[in-house]
Amino acid sequence: MKPSRPLRLFTALALTGLTLVSHAAGLTVGYQTGIDPSKVPQADGTYEQAIGEKIDWRRFNSGPEVVTAIASGDVQIGNLGSSPLAAAASRKLPIVAFIVSAQINAAEALVVRNGSGIDNPQDLVGKTIATPFVSTSHYSLLGALKHWGLDTRQVKVVNLQPAEIAAAWKRGDIDGAFVWSPALGEIRKTGKTLTDAAEVGGWGAPTFEVWVARKDFAEKHPDVVAKFARVTLQSFADYTANKAQWTADSVPVQKIAKLTGSNPADVPELLAGSAFPDAQAQAGLLQSQTPAAIAETAKFLKEQGKVETVLPDYAPFVSAKFVQ
Repeated sequence: MKPSRPLRLFTALALTGLTLVSHAAGLTVGYQTGIDPSKVPQADGTYEQAIGEKIDWRRFNSGPEVVTAIASGDVQIGNLGSSPLAAAASRKLPIVAFIVSAQINAAEALVVRNGSGIDNPQDLVGKTIATPFVSTSHYSLLGALKHWGLDTRQVKVVNLQPAEIAAAWKRGDIDGAFVWSPALGEIRKTGKTLTDAAEVGGWGAPTFEVWVARKDFAEKHPDVVAKFARVTLQSFADYTANKAQWTADSVPVQKIAKLTGSNPADVPELLAGSAFPDAQAQAGLLQSQTPAAIAETAKFLKEQGKVETVLPDYAPFVSAKFVQ
């Protein structure tokens, strides 16, 4: 399978061991449209207030796009899932994951179209299922197919970004999709959930999201990374303490919906579909569980032909010092 242009660019940059110097002034942060509490301080400008400088927030469609931007030096801090993280680390891209931003459960799901004739996993044979390649949703889809005894020779898996999935769904071009919000909320209106990331995780393929920084930037500006982590953790604490008040018409949910393009009515359920580890849990996750999870993800990606090499140790790509 021919990789996408962004993935080819990322691979070329990573394999050359390129370590571009971060911007002398300003901070560029790459984010995605996943639903999480940190979107509130992003909307409010709290990160800028804490760090003391302007942030150029750039929206990306998927983790591999974020990785490409980090590899090029255009982005210093970025949000991506465990699958693109494992792919990037396996290619020795100089990055460090400094906070687990979400443990994905029902926030990503495989939804099949009403009237598609898909009532159980075996009905997927011969059907067209879309997902963004090398994303956490792609990893979950492959994990589900493996669990069900199916592979991509039996199911036509196509590479579409979330916005493209929503459009293809409306046109009737696809029978199902494994994706996240806001596309997930849209396709659920005329489809049913066959499985989600939580169930697939129970089958042995868990997924999560992290904030990563370029290693050169983190080494030069550890205070910036630590402040970024602190604001993120505070947003998690605010959500946990006030979860019942985060209803569709609440101010925080409205801010998240506006920033991500999601329907406010979908946001509370999507928030509930992930776990957001507090400060106490982060250190343990980052020091032991995350490197091991990256290694397992990399092994799976190698089986699927998505990466060429599995490293003996992924600990150098994770650090707990910024959350302590």
